[in-house]
Amino acid sequence: MATDLTPAQRQTLRGRAHTLDPVVLIGAAGLSPAVLAEIHRALDSHELIKIRVLGDDRQARDRLLIEICGATGASPVQHIGKVIVIFRERPEESLREEPPRAAKPAKRTAPRRSGAGVRTRSRRPPKPRRGTLRPR
Repeated sequence: MATDLTPAQRQTLRGRAHTLDPVVLIGAAGLSPAVLAEIHRALDSHELIKIRVLGDDRQARDRLLIEICGATGASPVQHIGKVIVIFRERPEESLREEPPRAAKPAKRTAPRRSGAGVRTRSRRPPKPRRGTLRPR
């Protein structure tokens, strides 16, 4: 079910993933059913996720990436060091099931008055200009 991504799509997804934090951590126990279920939930929620894999063996991380993508139906986007980025598009049915988001409160249009708790000026006297005498 994993779709092959074009280089342009992969580049766009890498750019989107740049600011993301890893949402799943795969430790020494490896890919357990609980970890795989968490990856499924994260992909259903976010489509694009980062996974951090602990361990120093690069080939083991490559095999883990192939195993995760095969089990979840996701496409590999990037594998740098111990971080894996995968993508799985959400089906249309799950998009309709999301609850509507609450509207943002309206921005304040009237200007604030200076006495309404907002400090407008410094209370210290201004510094004397350079070259002028200071009172003693």
